Amino acid sequence: MNYPPKHHQDDNIDHMIDVIKTYPLATVISVKNNEPLITYLPLVYDNEKLIGHIDIYNPQAQLLKDNQPVTVLFGGPQCYISPTVYSTTQLPTWNYIKVHLKGKVTAIESKEALKQSLITMTEFLEAPDHKYVLDPDNPRLNANLNYIEMFEIDITNWEGKFKLSQDKKKSDMRAAREELIRANQESIRLFLDKVF
Repeated sequence: MNYPPKHHQDDNIDHMIDVIKTYPLATVISVKNNEPLITYLPLVYDNEKLIGHIDIYNPQAQLLKDNQPVTVLFGGPQCYISPTVYSTTQLPTWNYIKVHLKGKVTAIESKEALKQSLITMTEFLEAPDHKYVLDPDNPRLNANLNYIEMFEIDITNWEGKFKLSQDKKKSDMRAAREELIRANQESIRLFLDKVF
């Protein structure tokens, strides 16, 4: 039996790409000597590849090359769903969106490719307003190129986990959707009020 159940899986690659583009901060997992190495990095999706950059002093940098296997997780919105949200009798649950990818990593050695990739990633992350443009002649950019490594991940396996109350009637699905939106906005505000 597959888990989560089929109705909580989404095999639509376009849906998964939307998650990657909307929530680009990835959990990148490599394994060395049976120990996981985990880094959080923004990744850009480009033609069935993920493009990223890592600090050369990060221990995981040595594993992001030479066709090494890697697992990458992206997370979308998530929240607790109270039974009070539904019009029918239900139990408490948790709704979430996750994308799990597996792939093989290739290091990109070219400093020019690295520089252009950093500019491209900045353009992507600054969209839609593009208030900041990373200039190719930026001295700070050029000074840091020797401390950053670029890599590409060829995606070999896609798995979408979209648990959004699909097993409920339509009106309850809509109510759970609205709760996901409301709870995420409220929880972010409350959390930031506590820590910042």
